[in-house]
Amino acid sequence: MVESAIRLEGVTRRYGGLAALDGVDLDVAPGAFVALVGGSGSGKTTLLKTVNGLIRPDGGAVRVFGEDVAAAAPHALRRRIGYVFQEVGLFPHLTVAENIEITPKLLGWDAARRAGRVAELLDLVALPPDVARRAPAALSGGQRQRVGVARALAAEPRLMLMDEPFGALDPVTRDALGADYRALHERLGLTTLMVTHDMAEAVLLADRVVVLKAGRILADGAPADLLARTSDPDVRALLEAPRRQAERLRERLGA
Repeated sequence: MVESAIRLEGVTRRYGGLAALDGVDLDVAPGAFVALVGGSGSGKTTLLKTVNGLIRPDGGAVRVFGEDVAAAAPHALRRRIGYVFQEVGLFPHLTVAENIEITPKLLGWDAARRAGRVAELLDLVALPPDVARRAPAALSGGQRQRVGVARALAAEPRLMLMDEPFGALDPVTRDALGADYRALHERLGLTTLMVTHDMAEAVLLADRVVVLKAGRILADGAPADLLARTSDPDVRALLEAPRRQAERLRERLGA
């Protein structure tokens, strides 16, 4: 039996009287690309953060490659998991290379190995070598987000968590970076769990879509399969959104 990359069993998390997660069960196989979608407050980011221990659930169990997250040392767990979020969070007083090297340095990699990894990662995320010496402020938003992906990949994680990673970018950059990341996911054999508000992005990038509402999973499966079989109006509205947008674009453009 193949070990799950991520397994949530009966996970609950409350904030006062509000259930952000309400008995969630989720199993993600190694190599999968899963998108978490749903309205604001549906529990997407809370679920994502339970996986790397940034949020501790009130009940249930979370396991990453068989390891109980509750029993793991938080810093050791997070060094094995790549994490990319919308605002990137690069340290402005460090160069791009120094930002990328942070986790490898904590892990005790020597300078030559770190330099080699920086060069390799800049190539992977389609940035020129001279970017390594620049400050984050000297980069465009798309370039900073590529550096964020490189930093998340620096310690060779098997699992990537992404929270609205491309949401702050312009549409052209967002589309290009999403496609490039999907190619990296395949090339490196990653497991990716991504939160997005953009249903079109979820359909284009992910193999599997998990729809959340009020802390519960409403639907889970390949986008086309969900659309074919769902009877839930909220799920159908989400899944049909890209089609409705495409139809309106065709009407506006006279196509």
